[in-house]
Amino acid sequence: MTAYAAAFDWARRHVDAGRLPTAVLGVATASGIAALDAFGSTHGRTAQVDDHYRLFSVTKPLVGLVAARAIERGLLTPETPLTDALPDFGADRDDIVRLRHLASHTSGITEPAMDAPNLRSTLISAGRDFTAGTMSRYSTLAFEGIAAMTEHATGVPWHEDVAEWASSLGADGLTFDEACDPHEVTDAAATGLDFDAFIGLRHPGAGLLGRATDLLAIGSALLRIGDGETGGVVQPATLGMMLRPLTGDIPRLEPYRAERGQDWGFTWNLRARAPGLIDTDAYGHGGWAGTELWVHPSAGVAWVLMTNRTERPGVEIDEVDNAVIAGL
Repeated sequence: MTAYAAAFDWARRHVDAGRLPTAVLGVATASGIAALDAFGSTHGRTAQVDDHYRLFSVTKPLVGLVAARAIERGLLTPETPLTDALPDFGADRDDIVRLRHLASHTSGITEPAMDAPNLRSTLISAGRDFTAGTMSRYSTLAFEGIAAMTEHATGVPWHEDVAEWASSLGADGLTFDEACDPHEVTDAAATGLDFDAFIGLRHPGAGLLGRATDLLAIGSALLRIGDGETGGVVQPATLGMMLRPLTGDIPRLEPYRAERGQDWGFTWNLRARAPGLIDTDAYGHGGWAGTELWVHPSAGVAWVLMTNRTERPGVEIDEVDNAVIAGL
């Protein structure tokens, strides 16, 4: 881990300062895990490298890969309307919400609380904030739409689909099962989220649990895609489709304002215009309680952070990203 010492010092420093309760940081190349370590504790429970954490929104690109694999099989296209799977959706809308809108946070669907009951009926009856494709506002509910579309097309629930291809890569710890004992989100009570209600949703935008090793296995597989190799996930052209910017210069609403240098591809957060990065050929996703998965294809490296606090003042993720790249 000597090459990545600055990145691991970053994680240790934030844990020692109390800004993060725990941190599991890992780095992978196309060949596999290059470095992995754990720091801190949750209420006396020392963090280990194989501990489970709540992935929250890192779930989103995994669902995106399910949809991309269905596209490869000719079962969907990015232009497929949501109403193909949910005919009752948007009865009062005069626009068409397509798969690409759901996947790029441009659907205009009014966003409810993350623990809103009955996701499917909430989605069907949701209001509209703007015409699909004209603006970008981050949406977790949209992924219920993607899940509905993939299940309608394939006949397989999204989480079973994820488990099948992820397990083949060695990422066999992705689960909904609370028996895996994920680290508690230490400031959960202060957020107002009803965790029992949220857990029961099995939310396709935020519900999976996983380990750093699971995400590193997926990152490593994504790095292997190219020159006709699928990495066990998708074809190179399909990954290229997923990394094609879909938000361009349309207005960006909170929380991802234009000045943050982020675009949305097909469920991936693209950092090509990020002002704070050494290497902007980067894609990935973050999660509500601090989980991160980022892939740098040109540099040939992916990194993962697992932690468990929603409010993290003073923790700047671009810093650790730059430290990983400098370690190369």
